[in-house]
Amino acid sequence: MDLLRLIGYAISKAAWFIKYEGRKNLPPNSSPPFLIVSNHQTYVDPVWICLPLRRRVRYMAFGDAFGWPVIGRLIRYLGAFPVAMNRAGILAAMKESIRTLRDGAVLVVFPEGAREFADGKLLEFKSGAIKIAAQAGVPILPVTIQGGNRIWPRQQKYPSIFRRVTITYHPIVDFVRDGANLSDSEIELWTQKIRLMIEAKRKDLSS
Repeated sequence: MDLLRLIGYAISKAAWFIKYEGRKNLPPNSSPPFLIVSNHQTYVDPVWICLPLRRRVRYMAFGDAFGWPVIGRLIRYLGAFPVAMNRAGILAAMKESIRTLRDGAVLVVFPEGAREFADGKLLEFKSGAIKIAAQAGVPILPVTIQGGNRIWPRQQKYPSIFRRVTITYHPIVDFVRDGANLSDSEIELWTQKIRLMIEAKRKDLSS
């Protein structure tokens, strides 16, 4: 896995001049599990986010991707599990997410549910990430991806190269008290707080 991480970093540095900010906010490897919540700009986002992490990481992926040649095996090896875009599939993915966190792994969730368009504007954040963190009793590490919209946005078939991407890790948000009993309004409030934190950094990097 260390070799794959080194290869991934070398490719990302050469092709996309990848830059990391806020690495001091990454919890130590010995820390309890946490949920990474990020905006979503490219298919490569999970790899970019997880390159500095030396611990077990899992993330949700579009169910059909597991049937793609090579890609399907690769993402499964990297810790992905499928989510079908129907009620039963979403409930199953949430159960798997909570089980993953309770087993001690880090989980990556993209609340937008799809890649952004080329303009880089954030899509609506769904509340599932907050529900998962609350029920699993784990904190959230917000992450901002900036520049990926110029590399591989929705409706672009292949990635562009020699464009810069910046990954920013924000301070961890530990909102859980009796998290499983959060009201719908509290869940929505926390969803928007995390979204604004991610968006503020995106705008800051764009200015």
